[in-house]
Amino acid sequence: MIVNSPSTTSTSNQPQPIVVVQRSGVLGLLVAMTGWLGFFICGSVLLLLIMITVAFYPDPEALETKVISGDEYADGKIAVITIDGVISDSEDEGFVKRQIDEVMDDDDVKAIVLRVDSPGGAVTGADYLFHHLKKLKKEKGVPVVVSMGGMAASGGYYVSMAVGDQKDSIYAEPTTTTGSIGVIIPHYDISGLLARFDVKDDSISSHERKQMLAMTRPIPAEHRLIIQGYVNETFDRFKTVVKEGRPQFSKDGAALDKLATGEIFSADQALKHGLVDRIGFLEDAVDRAIELAGLTEDDVQVVKYKKPVSFLDDIALMQSRASRGPLSVDDLLEMSTPRAYYLVTSLPALASSRK
Repeated sequence: MIVNSPSTTSTSNQPQPIVVVQRSGVLGLLVAMTGWLGFFICGSVLLLLIMITVAFYPDPEALETKVISGDEYADGKIAVITIDGVISDSEDEGFVKRQIDEVMDDDDVKAIVLRVDSPGGAVTGADYLFHHLKKLKKEKGVPVVVSMGGMAASGGYYVSMAVGDQKDSIYAEPTTTTGSIGVIIPHYDISGLLARFDVKDDSISSHERKQMLAMTRPIPAEHRLIIQGYVNETFDRFKTVVKEGRPQFSKDGAALDKLATGEIFSADQALKHGLVDRIGFLEDAVDRAIELAGLTEDDVQVVKYKKPVSFLDDIALMQSRASRGPLSVDDLLEMSTPRAYYLVTSLPALASSRK
């Protein structure tokens, strides 16, 4: 610090201003350098994250197309649409619907193979997919062939009927489980357990039928008839859909009734009963699709679709795995919600909109 005292040679009696000059010391210089270094590091990390996102995480709204066989330079395409796992009620925003939209907008697609590996699921979700697959087949005017994986049962079989009355179009692998044509509304009566612990359901509802499927009490006979009527109506729709994909049952409804008991069938049994057309793998279904499209293997590329994963999705997945614990309130509500299923189980499906 340098202090200039008033000049003794000044002709004025007024005191001269005191000027104080501070020079940055070593500590100030270190603080400044540290700040700029931190700014440089943060900027570099941000730039690196952007480069990684651009390089490895494409547009989250666009599906990744992968050529699995054929000539990758061919103009024609055989599109494989995958239905995998339990079908939820939220399929309007799901991966399957996005595949359907992708195929709808691609003029190069000449045939479709529907790859099904699903035990079924929610009635509404299965019917939604069936509707849009039928619409896709009709509007594009291309053949559809089904390839069944490990399981194509109940709702999985339901969506397979989108092939319509096209001959030799449903292929099941030798170990496929299929069938399970039926409807179920899971219900559990825990009234005995509650009575043991002196717990009572004291809910207040607008009408007694509002609690027809409450787990806290047995279902009265009157209410059971009402619920059974709803199930029967939903079941009739299932059989109508089966007749669209298996036209021989339109002429012989009794034959379908013998099969539509909820029973599951092996691939050989399903072939014997006319529920499938051929025993074969995915490549066999692809060959059939190529044949129906009037093409050859040299004319097409066979493509599948993959849902892109964003950088934030990866972070969320890691956090989810790290914090995974017991069932959440949402999971419990999902399990206790009365809902009809085309599903190979008597347990409720945890197939929420978070899928």
